[in-house]
Amino acid sequence: MEELKCKKCGSCAVYKDGDWIKCPECGATMFNTEINSETATMQLERIERENQEKAEKEPESKKGKKEKKKKSRTAEILDFFMPMIIAVIVAVFLKSFVFASAVIPTGSMLNTIQEKDCVIASRLEYKFGNDPERYDIIIFYYPDDESKYYVKRIIGLPGETVEVINGTVFVTKTDGEQIELDQSFVTVEKPRGNFGPYVVPEDSYFVMGDNRNNSLDSRYWENTYVKREKIVGKVKFRYFPSISKIE
Repeated sequence: MEELKCKKCGSCAVYKDGDWIKCPECGATMFNTEINSETATMQLERIERENQEKAEKEPESKKGKKEKKKKSRTAEILDFFMPMIIAVIVAVFLKSFVFASAVIPTGSMLNTIQEKDCVIASRLEYKFGNDPERYDIIIFYYPDDESKYYVKRIIGLPGETVEVINGTVFVTKTDGEQIELDQSFVTVEKPRGNFGPYVVPEDSYFVMGDNRNNSLDSRYWENTYVKREKIVGKVKFRYFPSISKIE
């Protein structure tokens, strides 16, 4: 083979090898410019194209693996948090549209509800045409400070007249009939005092606590009556410190 001079290291040991000139000293490989220029150009283009295709394939493969790992990691995170997210959404929905809860801060509802009891009311009870009834225990916005929830029992309905005589509650209904209310749920302490008469406005209710002698209720408020729209729901259950139905 014809010996030439290496353009890289200057060695004279270079030799022709087909379309290439190779240097055994430094390993340099060069095209033999003595061959047909078109052939060399085609080879260069082929090599460049192969290298480009190889370069394109490798990043795509690595990118695919990274994306797969990223998606897999994201899926794992979503799988872990999804039950908690759903639980929170359901809880918020139920609290906002189905149930309301309250903690009884005093003994005003003894003996039906104890001090510090936690109760749940149904927000749906009066949403579909059902009106509040006498003796229902309700959660409502306190008329003198609507930032607070109160829990009392309905005593007087819209249009009725309520009067307390020597601790006994009498109600004159809209048809003129006067009745003495059931007080079996009232505390064992005999109710005292004379209050009223109170004429309940339309779309409003007169409420009292079951612990009649120790209850801040309609008898003492500046805004005596609970408006229908301010009733949050009907108390159904006690959930702490024990679970039980409330009537």
